[in-house]
Amino acid sequence: MSDDHFHVHGPHEHEVEHQAQSGDDFAGRIAVTTAILATVGALISYQGGATQNDALLFKNEAAIKKTEASDQWNFYQAKSNKQNLAELGATLTTGEAADRYRSEAKRYSDEKKEIQKKAEELERAGVQANEQSESSMHVHHRWAQSVTLIQVAIALAAITLLTRKKWLQWGVYGMAAGGAVLATLAYLHI
Repeated sequence: MSDDHFHVHGPHEHEVEHQAQSGDDFAGRIAVTTAILATVGALISYQGGATQNDALLFKNEAAIKKTEASDQWNFYQAKSNKQNLAELGATLTTGEAADRYRSEAKRYSDEKKEIQKKAEELERAGVQANEQSESSMHVHHRWAQSVTLIQVAIALAAITLLTRKKWLQWGVYGMAAGGAVLATLAYLHI
């Protein structure tokens, strides 16, 4: 400043300077805790989104397998109709025509066995994909619960900083610990 100007400090500027010089450990601990919680919360949120996407992919796979199984069962039904017509033809005719119809009926019966086997495999694959989807959604819910507790801990940290209540600081740590437990359960797929 030059000699021909003067500067008046406001009362809040003096307090800010005093706090900066005094090294407020309480505020510093809460600030660091909040930064750590925000970082951990972001990582957990990412994991929650990833497991939700997995669940949707598995559910989509289950729907595809169910549709493919349905197509196979329709094909099976068509072969059954053809087999029934061939058996009727064998009953209504004699000689060489009856032998040809019996041969067709047997071929349709054999084809149906393969179609049935494929349809049942597709149904099992659909059930398995549904189970994987449900498992992924369960893990997603664990991640989401963990993020919620972390967010509550962050909000509680802000209140702690404003009120300077030591017991609220323990609430922050408790919420963060609860979030960590849920994140661990999600990581372990429990």
